[in-house]
Amino acid sequence: MKEAMWGIFVVLLGSVSLLLLVFFQNVTNTDEHNSQLLKEVTEAAMWDAFDYAGYAAYGVVRIDREKFVENFTRRYAESAETSRHYKIDFYDINEFPPKVSVKVTSETTGSNGFSGEATDVTLSNRINAILEVPY
Repeated sequence: MKEAMWGIFVVLLGSVSLLLLVFFQNVTNTDEHNSQLLKEVTEAAMWDAFDYAGYAAYGVVRIDREKFVENFTRRYAESAETSRHYKIDFYDINEFPPKVSVKVTSETTGSNGFSGEATDVTLSNRINAILEVPY
């Protein structure tokens, strides 16, 4: 009987360990995905909003604010995971010199495997970016 209880304990400990491992792997992968996506989308949206006519005529490096917000939102929506809820906050958008501050918060709701309770996970990523143009 004593050996059977140890066997049950080892099986339960292993299953709990696997559940925790899967949970933390999911959170870590989501955070890494969001931060890389935020970095790439911000850079691409800044280049999309770049004023090439003003740069060619006057040598002024500037972006268009509305165009940046539109391109950022479109690109992020195309690449984001559909199983999460996202909130995008634009804190500071300077047209000249081109600088943006963006914060993306993602929320997901999962269920706990044992008790069935809902588990809310909120991840927040923020970036401050300056557009550098090579001469």
